[in-house]
Amino acid sequence: MHAQSPITRRQSRQIHVGKVPVGGGAPISVQSMTNTDTLDVAATVAQIRQLEAAGADIVRVSVPDMDAAEAFGKIKREVAVPLVADIHFDYKIALRVAELGVDCLRINPGNIGREERVRAVVSAARDNGIPIRIGVNAGSLEKDLQKKYGEPTPAALVESAMRHIDHLERLDFPDFKVSVKASDVFMAVAAYRDLASRIEQPLHLGITEAGGLRSGTVKSSIGLGMLLMDGIGDTIRVSLAADPVEEIKVGFDMLKSLRLRSKGINFIACPSCSRQNFDVIGTMNALEERLEDVMTPLDVSVIGCVVNGPGEAKEVDVGLTGGSPANLVYIDGKPASKLRNDHLVDDLERLIRERVRLKEQAEQDVLARDA
Repeated sequence: MHAQSPITRRQSRQIHVGKVPVGGGAPISVQSMTNTDTLDVAATVAQIRQLEAAGADIVRVSVPDMDAAEAFGKIKREVAVPLVADIHFDYKIALRVAELGVDCLRINPGNIGREERVRAVVSAARDNGIPIRIGVNAGSLEKDLQKKYGEPTPAALVESAMRHIDHLERLDFPDFKVSVKASDVFMAVAAYRDLASRIEQPLHLGITEAGGLRSGTVKSSIGLGMLLMDGIGDTIRVSLAADPVEEIKVGFDMLKSLRLRSKGINFIACPSCSRQNFDVIGTMNALEERLEDVMTPLDVSVIGCVVNGPGEAKEVDVGLTGGSPANLVYIDGKPASKLRNDHLVDDLERLIRERVRLKEQAEQDVLARDA
């Protein structure tokens, strides 16, 4: 389970969003966006902290006006995770949040206005070491492109992106990343593949407005999975009509399945059948909820019977195989103890947390020796 991913990633220029490296071989970062009122500083800070606790590398915050810009400054001082300010139309908002310590500006140079306004934003970004994210969306293409193509197409998305990129290239500003999002999987995938061959900058992936928790997870997994398998993508957002924390969970599960990130517990669990010797579904639901706080990579298998249980258990850190009269626990692939069903979840959680503790201690010992 610890094998290296066979995916060869696209080589891209590296930028930094605050402390987080993006592109250039850095781990693919997972981000989400707040859905609180930015003017409600306390609520927004609370949500950002929830996202950070779930593993978010970067969080985007909408900044629609100057009042929100001032609130953004207060929010920035209260959190540790890098923040991206989402800005449209008013270039003065971008200038203000640049003064207030924003880690990245999400703009479209084309809707900022005249050349001198774009130049002012780029100058502020350059002076403060702030990268820019160009965000193209199929739902908000320029009117002339809508007329030219008749409807959103991959070519229209890429043409829009290249227009915005040209703005920054004319100003000799290479520190940007780009997204070309669409709610249609085929359109988004085709646009990203085209753009990936044209520029060296990192790409932020997303299937925009993907849907609710279940349907949006499926659609995003298919679209982003295709691109990630191609080696395309440096940051991702899973856009769900759900609690933003769910976006982070799904994003990490996606990357873990492709061995592109290893954060938290990677569960292998059977769907259960009449052979099961314990309640697999109930056990898994309880373990996932109880162990959400664990960020140390660990592989755990939960299999209800002896058909596949021993084989899976031999490949993971902690493995549970259903058996009668007791279930067998494997540690590092070797039989270690037996657990009865009475307190199965409690006992298994205790074993997993102990394994996490030992793994973290071993890592600290290595760091201490290397220091």
